[in-house]
Amino acid sequence: MADTQVDEKQSAKAERKAAGLARRIGAFAKAHGGAEGQLAYIGQSGTRIVLVGEDGGWGDLVAPTHEIAVRAAEKSGITLHESFDGDFALKVRTGPYEWTRMAGIQLGGPSNG
Repeated sequence: MADTQVDEKQSAKAERKAAGLARRIGAFAKAHGGAEGQLAYIGQSGTRIVLVGEDGGWGDLVAPTHEIAVRAAEKSGITLHESFDGDFALKVRTGPYEWTRMAGIQLGGPSNG
């Protein structure tokens, strides 16, 4: 009986976490004219939910487990991609900050230090 109560509490907690993430995904989608996503396992830290808006804006959230990430994506209604490549990756639009931090430094561009 006690194990059942613990399982129910853990399940309810996971559902609340998924619902909260789904709300944040929905807010991102609303702000960016829609959104699509991809889930990336990041070890013991959980699963990263990478979001790309229809306007090219991007962001991410971290769920404590893969199951919670999947549930959050399902609740939010976004399309999930198996990988971050092809047409999905081409939707991402980066600005000057990303250019100098991710590519510019290696190519001799200015740093954002």
